[in-house]
Amino acid sequence: MTDRASAGSPHLKVDVMFEGIRYTDALGQAAQHAFPNFYPYRFQPGEHDPTGKGKATIPYLLTTPDGTLIRIKGAGDSPWFIDGDRESGYVLRHDRDADRATAIDFEPLPAWMQASTADGFPMAQAGVSLHGDMAVINVAPGCEYFLEKHDGRSMRCTFCSYGAPDQRTAHLGQKVGQVGIPDITAERMRETLERALEETLIRHIYLVGGSLTDWALEGERFVQLARELAPANPRRVPVTCGSGALPDDTLVQLNEERLVDNVCFNLEVWSEALFEQVCPGKNRYVGYARWIRALEKSVALWGRGHVYSAMVAGAELEPEIGMDWEAAADLAIRGAEDLCSRGVIPIYSLYWPVGGRDHPEYFSRLRSFFEKLNDAYFDIRRRHGLSISEGFMCHRCAYMQLECDVDRVVAGGQAS
Repeated sequence: MTDRASAGSPHLKVDVMFEGIRYTDALGQAAQHAFPNFYPYRFQPGEHDPTGKGKATIPYLLTTPDGTLIRIKGAGDSPWFIDGDRESGYVLRHDRDADRATAIDFEPLPAWMQASTADGFPMAQAGVSLHGDMAVINVAPGCEYFLEKHDGRSMRCTFCSYGAPDQRTAHLGQKVGQVGIPDITAERMRETLERALEETLIRHIYLVGGSLTDWALEGERFVQLARELAPANPRRVPVTCGSGALPDDTLVQLNEERLVDNVCFNLEVWSEALFEQVCPGKNRYVGYARWIRALEKSVALWGRGHVYSAMVAGAELEPEIGMDWEAAADLAIRGAEDLCSRGVIPIYSLYWPVGGRDHPEYFSRLRSFFEKLNDAYFDIRRRHGLSISEGFMCHRCAYMQLECDVDRVVAGGQAS
């Protein structure tokens, strides 16, 4: 990477995201008090397995002394490992220079996630989760695109594997064809969020949910969600609507009622052809042109610096797409230029492909793509006078993104 992006925490973050961390007793012990990873650590053949079970729970996120947040990927062949303990402190070491240690900590498991609501429902299942200092609200995670097929082709986004409406969403009262959020679900969410805001320093609130095949109905759901949340947020922590693209009248309603401070409609990839290939449901039920127009309308309503689009950085390298990393990076860079010229700020989240996790050559290409994109994107943001709002995202919650980390290095920011 260039000098600005290879200094300090951004460089460490890229190394750890791509190379992973191998299992040690210290990593396993940290899982007892840290926020748990959604994916268990899976021991490789021949790797020492102290659990005897082939897998182990590990922490989800680690933090550096300057507050940088990094998602943990378990990798048995990684040169990175964790040493230390909770009392003396944890450190990150590398085989190349094991005597050199980087102090780290793990995102803790908050007390409220081990508590229950007034009616005895586990708060950990109430649709509130944390990414650092961001509270993510997801009370309707089931995505209807998983249920739709056309000409034998699933309408779900090709990179997504966690949105299927099934028994995992039943506890939230979500039912297929039901737009509204059940009263009891909203009540439990509010109680949980209020408790989280009391116990945790939360600087951003992000509303997400599974897609509906009718974007107007999806808009109704998010208006309801934003209204239901408001009483639990008296301090007015900035709220972002992370729905799919929404119709103009819904955008006007969200803006006029001041229900949200930012919007983020995830285009995922750049170019109409790639959008149709990677996001068939979004393309069929909303359409690429309407998605772009919704982003532009949002800029007109909320202003520059408050409209975003998350992008899946690296989905272009999947075998089904067939792009080499340099062509994929050039396309993504053109997309960043176009979106920024419209006042829309893309956010590039690193894509971890399930099928490529154990292939070093794949990850080498993915890393080259990610580094080239982020280097070019810094210049694009500066040229268009765009900066990421602290109310939307910061280095303390950007666990698989680099924009906020690189910006801090350039600005010389040291505050945590």
